[in-house]
Amino acid sequence: MPLKDVELGRDAVVFRPELVNLYGCRVGAETRIGPFVEIQRGVVVGARCKISSHAFICSGVTIEDEVFIGHGVMFANDAAPRAVGEGGSLLADGDWTLLPVMVRKGASIGSNATILGGVEIGEGAMVGAGAVVTRDVPPHAVVAGVPARVTGDARRASAALREVRA
Repeated sequence: MPLKDVELGRDAVVFRPELVNLYGCRVGAETRIGPFVEIQRGVVVGARCKISSHAFICSGVTIEDEVFIGHGVMFANDAAPRAVGEGGSLLADGDWTLLPVMVRKGASIGSNATILGGVEIGEGAMVGAGAVVTRDVPPHAVVAGVPARVTGDARRASAALREVRA
């Protein structure tokens, strides 16, 4: 069963539940989750979010309401990942330090972005496709590149897009 110990909010939809791996997480009301998504234990996803296909959301991530997660977005939660310790034995839970990630309300993360542990993405911020976020993103900032750098203001970008569409 792909949905183990999952708390789904009212009208949350998991498209193709046989093709997702959700366990021990909480998903808010009206959130939509695409196929081939993994959401690990302890993750909290807010209401009215969209999690696109092939996203990986690891333990330690909190996603507030109305957040967009693009296709293939990857979160990391360990600054020094290793399979084995000094003596050669496999590492287990507790043998590493979890670095939490916070994604604030209304943020958008573009396809194939990577979000490293220990960062906060501010309210209304936009992370460009393919960006690697290595430090905090200010509220309403647009960031892009490797490593991600501020390139603009999301409020201005949204206003310009609305103007073009009018």
